[in-house]
Amino acid sequence: MVRVSPFRSFVREECGATLAEGLIVFPLVMLVFAAFVEFGFAMFQWNQTVKALQFGARKVAVSSSMVTGFDPVTVTALASGSTNGGVAIPVGALGPWTCTGRPACTSELNRIVYGAPGATTCQAIGTGSPAMCQLNPRIGINNVRVTYMMSGLGYYGRPGGAVLTIRMEVLGITFNLPLLSGLLGLNNVTVPAMPVTVTSEDLNTNSGS
Repeated sequence: MVRVSPFRSFVREECGATLAEGLIVFPLVMLVFAAFVEFGFAMFQWNQTVKALQFGARKVAVSSSMVTGFDPVTVTALASGSTNGGVAIPVGALGPWTCTGRPACTSELNRIVYGAPGATTCQAIGTGSPAMCQLNPRIGINNVRVTYMMSGLGYYGRPGGAVLTIRMEVLGITFNLPLLSGLLGLNNVTVPAMPVTVTSEDLNTNSGS
């Protein structure tokens, strides 16, 4: 009588093989599923940020200058005895003027981002004026940079002031990826600056609002 070795019998045993394969594949499937979910969530956050920047850029264009000491009307005004009246102002001839955070700007940036000049947090919808943070709550005053540049369309002595290109971009905001952050530690992926540019002549109503 031939006796089969218990070890050889164990090696040839296939009971539970499917379960073992499932346990190996399951984490990979969950990781792929989490990646798809997080990618969609990241695209949503990206869209939120772009819409907030578009709204903010338009609001800056129809508002007073946010940079302390910079007035597009007076910066290209004719000095006494000047002979350059009507001369075109080329791109880069003056400026740029940049607004980033509180030190370089007036309370106008609070109104653009938070909804009120004296606000330090996002105002509820219907309170104050519409604001960027209502489109993307993660945007704060220190996450926005506004740059005024000469567009090449204005001229010295123009009654409405210089024609400006207004560039708005977001800084220092990271994607919120709860699943991949927990699984892979991906919690510091920065949202691109995604600059939005408008020309003041297209939208400016001098409304200050």
